[in-house]
Amino acid sequence: MKKYILPLYRKLIAISSITTLALTSCEKDIDFNLDASEPTLVVDARIENDEPPVVILSKSLGYFGEISIDSLAASFVRDAEVYISNGTSTHRLKEYAVPLSAGYQAYYYSIDSADLATAFEGAFNTIYQLRIVTNGKEYTSTTSIPVPAVAPDSIWFEPAPQNPDTLKRIFKIRVTDPPGLGNRIRYFTQKNNEPFYPGESSVWDDQVLDGTTYTVILPPGINRNNPPEDDDNFFVKGDTVTLKFANIDRGTFNFWETWEFAYTSIGNPFSQPNVVINNISNGGLGAFCGYASLYYTMIAD
Repeated sequence: MKKYILPLYRKLIAISSITTLALTSCEKDIDFNLDASEPTLVVDARIENDEPPVVILSKSLGYFGEISIDSLAASFVRDAEVYISNGTSTHRLKEYAVPLSAGYQAYYYSIDSADLATAFEGAFNTIYQLRIVTNGKEYTSTTSIPVPAVAPDSIWFEPAPQNPDTLKRIFKIRVTDPPGLGNRIRYFTQKNNEPFYPGESSVWDDQVLDGTTYTVILPPGINRNNPPEDDDNFFVKGDTVTLKFANIDRGTFNFWETWEFAYTSIGNPFSQPNVVINNISNGGLGAFCGYASLYYTMIAD
C-alpha cells in the first residue's frame, strides 16, 4: 500500500520516461546527476464565508529526500509577514502554534486576536488579496468567495445496490444548475465526530451540466494523509453525515482539479503528464482558495 504525506508538503516532479535499447546484448550503465533544487514556499491558504482566514506556510521537501516527522516539523515557515485584504481593510495575520504529539508543533497564521480593528471574516461576493513576505521574497495571490449560485435541491440516502451488507448506504444529491457557464463546486463530508474531508474527486463544474438538473452520488470524503485500505465508498446506516457544499471560483477549481488528477496518477506509468495549476506568484506552490459554503446534516437511514 502506498503511503501519502501531507499533500502540500511535496513538490510534484515530472520525470520523462526513458526507453532503454538493447543492442547486440550490450549493456551500459548510465548515471543521472539530478541537481538538488532550493526549497520552495508552499502555501495552503483558505477563506470561507463566516470564518477567519487560515494560512499554512511550509518549505517543499526534496523529492528523493527522506520524509520523517522531524523533516515535516522543520518544514513550517515561521515569522513570515502575512497580510490579507478584502478591498476595504488590510489585516496582518498572526502566527499560532498547535501542539502535536511527542512534543512537536504545527504552525499557522490567522486573525490577530489582539488587534481586531482591521480583522474580518469571509463574506459572499468578495475578492481577497493575500501577500506573504518571507526570506526576502514576496508572494501574492487572489481568490474570491462567490455568490452561492448552486445548492442541492434535495439530499438522501439509499441502500448500497448489489451489496450483501444491508447496512451500507450511498449518499445522493439532486442539483439544478442555473443557465450560464461558470458555476464550480467542491464538496466535503463529515461523518459523526470526524473532521470534514473532501471527496477523492471533490470538484466539478458546469461545462456539460449547464442549465440542467442532475443527480450524483457523493462518496465519503477521505483523509489523504491516511487513506482507507479498501475502496469502501459507502456510509453506514445510523451515521450522522454533514455535507459541506462549496461554490468556488476558477482559480480554486483549477488548483484542486489538477491536484486531484496528479494525486490519483502517482505511481501510474501510463498516466498522462500533468501540471498542478496554482495561484501563488513568484514561483510559490500551493493555492489561496475561497469557499462559499453551505451545510446540510442528516442521518443515514
